[in-house]
Amino acid sequence: MWTDPNLIKVLKEDGVAVMPTDTVYGIVGMAQSEFVVNRIYELRKRAPDKPCIIIIGDESDLEKFSIILSDKQKIALKKYWPGPVSIVLDCPDEGLEYLHRGTKTLAFRVPREEELQKLLKKTGPLIAPSANTERFPPATNIAEAKKYFGDQVDLYIDGGEIKSPTSKVIKLHKNCFVDVLRN
Repeated sequence: MWTDPNLIKVLKEDGVAVMPTDTVYGIVGMAQSEFVVNRIYELRKRAPDKPCIIIIGDESDLEKFSIILSDKQKIALKKYWPGPVSIVLDCPDEGLEYLHRGTKTLAFRVPREEELQKLLKKTGPLIAPSANTERFPPATNIAEAKKYFGDQVDLYIDGGEIKSPTSKVIKLHKNCFVDVLRN
């Protein structure tokens, strides 16, 4: 499903897709496209001050967001990645305000699934909030996602029924102290 050539084409052309991620169905698009990010916020009716999770192919993608990790932080990340844990890191880059929404932090996850990692290496980082509108439960299948978004999404990738929990979210501080934000 993640190797679908239409998916790569849609994403690279600033499109938006609903697809399975490593945890739940996500509404995804290129994280480095302000246009796409704003479109996803509109589709989800998401509070404008809440940043979204970004899925990345590997730790090196963090540099695309002006994030330079200490050696201790790199070691700490190995405990969680790849896997269903989203890590919040400081991101003071003002040019990325469209992503961090003034919080000066961004949440990243490296999925465990190798095929999804390969997709991310081809497309680059993807903003990947759950496929639902604000205050409603995440879609567990494509039919539910279509009820939320209808024909406003460029592509739907069917991965069957998904009933996984959303990712755990932790904040990794410079000193490697960890705060659990969502279990």
